[in-house]
Amino acid sequence: MARSGTAPRRYAEAIFELAERDSALDRWHDDLRTAADLIGDESVARLLSSPMVPITEREALLDRLLASRISDGALNLVRLLLQKGTLDLVPRIGAEYQRLLNAKRGIVTAIVTSAAPLDAKEDAAVRARVAEMTGSKVDIQTRVDAELIGGLTVRIGDRLIDASVRGRL
Repeated sequence: MARSGTAPRRYAEAIFELAERDSALDRWHDDLRTAADLIGDESVARLLSSPMVPITEREALLDRLLASRISDGALNLVRLLLQKGTLDLVPRIGAEYQRLLNAKRGIVTAIVTSAAPLDAKEDAAVRARVAEMTGSKVDIQTRVDAELIGGLTVRIGDRLIDASVRGRL
Protein backbone atom coordinates (compact mmCIF):
# COMPACT_ATOMS: atom_id res chain seq x y z
CA MET A 1 0.00 0.00 0.00
CA ALA A 2 1.30 3.46 -0.88
CA ARG A 3 2.00 6.03 1.82
CA SER A 4 -0.72 8.61 2.29
CA GLY A 5 1.48 11.40 0.90
CA THR A 6 2.59 9.55 -2.22
CA ALA A 7 -0.30 10.41 -4.56
CA PRO A 8 -0.41 14.15 -3.76
CA ARG A 9 3.37 14.36 -4.12
CA ARG A 10 3.32 12.63 -7.51
CA TYR A 11 0.49 14.78 -8.82
CA ALA A 12 2.30 17.90 -7.58
CA GLU A 13 5.57 16.85 -9.21
CA ALA A 14 3.85 16.20 -12.54
CA ILE A 15 1.99 19.51 -12.37
CA PHE A 16 5.20 21.32 -11.45
CA GLU A 17 6.97 19.89 -14.49
CA LEU A 18 4.12 21.05 -16.73
CA ALA A 19 4.05 24.47 -15.10
CA GLU A 20 7.80 24.91 -15.55
CA ARG A 21 7.60 23.86 -19.18
CA ASP A 22 4.78 26.32 -19.82
CA SER A 23 6.23 29.10 -17.62
CA ALA A 24 3.04 29.02 -15.56
CA LEU A 25 4.32 28.35 -12.04
CA ASP A 26 2.30 31.12 -10.41
CA ARG A 27 -0.84 30.39 -12.43
CA TRP A 28 -0.88 26.76 -11.26
CA HIS A 29 -0.24 27.88 -7.70
CA ASP A 30 -3.25 30.22 -7.83
CA ASP A 31 -5.43 27.61 -9.57
CA LEU A 32 -4.67 24.94 -6.99
CA ARG A 33 -5.40 27.36 -4.16
CA THR A 34 -8.71 28.38 -5.76
CA ALA A 35 -9.74 24.76 -6.28
CA ALA A 36 -8.70 23.80 -2.74
CA ASP A 37 -10.69 26.71 -1.28
CA LEU A 38 -13.78 25.66 -3.21
CA ILE A 39 -13.46 21.99 -2.29
CA GLY A 40 -12.81 22.98 1.32
CA ASP A 41 -16.31 24.46 1.49
CA GLU A 42 -18.33 21.85 3.33
CA SER A 43 -21.56 22.20 1.33
CA VAL A 44 -19.72 22.00 -2.00
CA ALA A 45 -17.63 19.04 -0.86
CA ARG A 46 -20.76 17.21 0.28
CA LEU A 47 -22.42 17.68 -3.12
CA LEU A 48 -19.33 16.73 -5.11
CA SER A 49 -18.71 13.57 -3.10
CA SER A 50 -22.31 12.42 -2.84
CA PRO A 51 -22.99 9.11 -4.60
CA MET A 52 -26.64 10.18 -4.78
CA VAL A 53 -25.75 12.83 -7.37
CA PRO A 54 -24.84 11.36 -10.78
CA ILE A 55 -21.22 11.93 -11.79
CA THR A 56 -22.28 13.93 -14.86
CA GLU A 57 -24.16 16.39 -12.63
CA ARG A 58 -21.20 16.65 -10.26
CA GLU A 59 -18.90 17.37 -13.21
CA ALA A 60 -21.32 20.01 -14.51
CA LEU A 61 -21.42 21.62 -11.06
CA LEU A 62 -17.64 21.61 -10.90
CA ASP A 63 -17.48 23.22 -14.35
CA ARG A 64 -19.96 25.93 -13.34
CA LEU A 65 -18.02 26.70 -10.16
CA LEU A 66 -14.48 26.61 -11.52
CA ALA A 67 -14.37 26.96 -15.33
CA SER A 68 -14.15 30.75 -15.30
CA ARG A 69 -11.78 30.87 -12.31
CA ILE A 70 -8.99 28.41 -13.16
CA SER A 71 -7.06 27.28 -16.23
CA ASP A 72 -8.20 24.39 -18.42
CA GLY A 73 -5.33 22.19 -17.23
CA ALA A 74 -6.22 22.71 -13.58
CA LEU A 75 -9.90 22.09 -14.31
CA ASN A 76 -8.99 18.84 -16.08
CA LEU A 77 -6.99 17.75 -13.02
CA VAL A 78 -9.89 18.49 -10.68
CA ARG A 79 -12.30 16.64 -13.00
CA LEU A 80 -9.98 13.62 -13.05
CA LEU A 81 -9.79 13.59 -9.26
CA LEU A 82 -13.58 13.86 -9.07
CA GLN A 83 -14.00 10.90 -11.41
CA LYS A 84 -11.52 8.85 -9.38
CA GLY A 85 -13.25 9.75 -6.13
CA THR A 86 -10.13 11.44 -4.77
CA LEU A 87 -11.20 15.07 -4.86
CA ASP A 88 -10.09 15.41 -1.24
CA LEU A 89 -6.47 15.26 -2.48
CA VAL A 90 -6.62 18.76 -4.01
CA PRO A 91 -5.55 20.63 -0.84
CA ARG A 92 -2.65 18.22 -0.25
CA ILE A 93 -1.59 18.48 -3.90
CA GLY A 94 -1.64 22.25 -3.49
CA ALA A 95 0.53 22.01 -0.36
CA GLU A 96 3.05 19.75 -2.11
CA TYR A 97 3.11 22.10 -5.11
CA GLN A 98 3.76 25.01 -2.74
CA ARG A 99 6.68 23.07 -1.23
CA LEU A 100 8.17 22.47 -4.69
CA LEU A 101 7.67 26.10 -5.69
CA ASN A 102 9.34 27.31 -2.49
CA ALA A 103 12.29 24.96 -3.05
CA LYS A 104 12.72 26.27 -6.60
CA ARG A 105 12.66 29.85 -5.40
CA GLY A 106 14.98 29.18 -2.44
CA ILE A 107 12.32 29.86 0.16
CA VAL A 108 12.51 27.93 3.42
CA THR A 109 9.32 27.20 5.36
CA ALA A 110 9.51 27.59 9.12
CA ILE A 111 6.73 26.77 11.56
CA VAL A 112 6.93 29.00 14.62
CA THR A 113 4.87 27.89 17.59
CA SER A 114 4.57 30.25 20.53
CA ALA A 115 2.75 30.15 23.85
CA ALA A 116 0.93 33.39 23.02
CA PRO A 117 0.34 35.24 19.75
CA LEU A 118 3.40 37.21 18.58
CA ASP A 119 3.06 40.96 18.18
CA ALA A 120 4.42 42.67 15.06
CA LYS A 121 7.80 43.47 16.62
CA GLU A 122 8.32 39.90 17.86
CA ASP A 123 7.19 38.48 14.52
CA ALA A 124 9.69 40.67 12.65
CA ALA A 125 12.48 39.66 15.04
CA VAL A 126 11.72 35.94 14.61
CA ARG A 127 11.59 36.30 10.82
CA ALA A 128 14.93 38.11 10.77
CA ARG A 129 16.57 35.54 13.05
CA VAL A 130 15.28 32.55 11.07
CA ALA A 131 16.35 34.17 7.78
CA GLU A 132 19.80 34.77 9.27
CA MET A 133 20.03 31.14 10.47
CA THR A 134 19.01 29.65 7.13
CA GLY A 135 20.68 32.16 4.85
CA SER A 136 17.63 32.30 2.59
CA LYS A 137 14.15 33.76 2.28
CA VAL A 138 11.73 32.44 4.86
CA ASP A 139 8.01 31.68 4.71
CA ILE A 140 6.89 31.63 8.34
CA GLN A 141 3.72 29.96 9.51
CA THR A 142 2.78 30.87 13.08
CA ARG A 143 0.83 28.78 15.53
CA VAL A 144 -0.14 29.18 19.17
CA ASP A 145 0.20 26.37 21.74
CA ALA A 146 -0.44 27.39 25.35
CA GLU A 147 1.18 24.14 26.55
CA LEU A 148 4.58 25.67 25.74
CA ILE A 149 4.03 27.84 28.84
CA GLY A 150 6.36 30.52 27.41
CA GLY A 151 8.89 31.03 24.63
CA LEU A 152 8.60 29.36 21.27
CA THR A 153 9.69 26.53 19.01
CA VAL A 154 10.84 26.83 15.41
CA ARG A 155 10.63 23.90 13.00
CA ILE A 156 12.59 24.20 9.76
CA GLY A 157 12.22 21.01 7.78
CA ASP A 158 13.21 18.20 10.13
CA ARG A 159 15.15 20.52 12.47
CA LEU A 160 13.50 21.71 15.70
CA ILE A 161 14.78 24.61 17.75
CA ASP A 162 13.10 24.50 21.16
CA ALA A 163 13.30 27.76 23.10
CA SER A 164 10.16 27.10 25.13
CA VAL A 165 9.71 26.96 28.88
CA ARG A 166 8.20 23.49 28.56
CA GLY A 167 11.32 22.31 26.69
CA ARG A 168 13.56 23.70 29.43
CA LEU A 169 11.69 21.95 32.28
